[in-house]
Amino acid sequence: MQTWSLLSICVLLSVVVRWGVSLNSYSGAGKAPMFGDYEAQRHWQEVTYNLPLQEWYFNTTENDLNYWGLDYPPLTAYHSLICAYVAKWINPEWVELHKSRGYESPAHKLFMRATVLVADLMIFIPAVVLYCLYLTDGSFKKKVSTVFCFLLYPGLILIDYGHFQYNGVSLGFALWGALGLGLGWDALGSVAFCLALNYKQMELYHALPFFCYLLGKSVKLGLMGRGLFLLVRIALAVLVTFALCWLPFLSDPGHAMQVVRRIFPVARGLFEDKVANTWCSLNILIKIRSVLSNDSQIYLSLACTLLAVLPSCLRLLTKPTFWQFKLALANSSLAFFLFSYQVHEKSILLVALPVCLLLSDLPLMAIWFLQASTFSMLPLFLKDGLLVPYAVTSLAFLFFSIYLLSPLEHCSEDELRLGAYRKLLFCLPRLDLARIVRWKFYISVAAMAVLSVVTVALAPPPHLPDLFPVLVSSTAFAHFLGTFIYFNIVQFSEPPSRKSQKKNN
Repeated sequence: MQTWSLLSICVLLSVVVRWGVSLNSYSGAGKAPMFGDYEAQRHWQEVTYNLPLQEWYFNTTENDLNYWGLDYPPLTAYHSLICAYVAKWINPEWVELHKSRGYESPAHKLFMRATVLVADLMIFIPAVVLYCLYLTDGSFKKKVSTVFCFLLYPGLILIDYGHFQYNGVSLGFALWGALGLGLGWDALGSVAFCLALNYKQMELYHALPFFCYLLGKSVKLGLMGRGLFLLVRIALAVLVTFALCWLPFLSDPGHAMQVVRRIFPVARGLFEDKVANTWCSLNILIKIRSVLSNDSQIYLSLACTLLAVLPSCLRLLTKPTFWQFKLALANSSLAFFLFSYQVHEKSILLVALPVCLLLSDLPLMAIWFLQASTFSMLPLFLKDGLLVPYAVTSLAFLFFSIYLLSPLEHCSEDELRLGAYRKLLFCLPRLDLARIVRWKFYISVAAMAVLSVVTVALAPPPHLPDLFPVLVSSTAFAHFLGTFIYFNIVQFSEPPSRKSQKKNN
């Protein structure tokens, strides 16, 4: 009973942290005429409630797509409609067509924040708890510690409860999908992932590992027997789920194609703002968007993304184990973030989810990456007035994760899976790789802290106005690229032995 009380307290504390962050500012607060993501979500409620479904994704006199036009899949629109009905019941002014544009009030802010929390309580938080209890190794106390650290990840909290979005919904569905696969409920896991994909198209970051794992498992079971039955069952589950999500739009092919065009715009360019990926970092030296045409940028990013993700997916296809699946999720999402087209800084949350799945297996590397991913969004947090929540949640996560998961005490070469590195560096004098990793961690955390303080405290030179955002994105990019190489090497190494897992526990 005491242990279950401990779990309840951890979940409750994570909810308190979320609500504490929600008391702060949000994206575009008071910044007319476009405001920000908070207004975008409110506007989608206005549009879905007042206009017929046939107009949601079309530019009309009543629906100006240049003003936060709906550009997410149907499930997001349905979610907005549900929230709109509640908003209409509380205060019709919140979703009044045209007249509610830019609406801001303390009561409305409370309502919008509550919708994020309710979604998390229904989808994301239960998935985290069940994953950690059933699919991680160790004592109950260690599993509860993993739950707490997972739920305390500052990047997701600051974006959903500070900046304002509903990433917990799509990430929660994706986690339910991973949970289904881990427990052997492949069809249900496929349905959950399809829901994630129909909520946010960026879940394509995770699509290849799901596909390769299920296909590899079916082939392993035999395509003339159980494997074929599994493949057919999964295909039917996917087709039925997509059909139900898109049913209102399928009566008119032109309508469905307009939704697709809105979901996958190509006119925005290779990247936005100072995102910590390859193209933005390379743009410091070579102005890619000036050198290459828009079509060439698309083809280049597509080729690089496929090449980057191919080794991990092929490995998963030939060895469809859950350990390989988790690593492939991290590698695939990192490949998409580093090399794909039209990447936002917030897309790093799609990488953070699979890395959170590795908190119990590779605690030091997971904590290190999660800290860097939060740091990579610092310019956005400062823009939204979230400096204090950023500092408090980042320090809290670092403290509790190190205290509860003891990553610095479990970072031998075996526990860090550095055997492959040892083979690659055979020509060099024997080095203490575990000690080097620890020192790199200390230096990295110190560098992120110093850059955070400098960004806030100092003004950039007049001729280099973007100096600090560029330094932040470049530093984060170096972390992400290093993590991508590390996880790929780990995926091609031997799987963790039971002996090392017991040692960790």
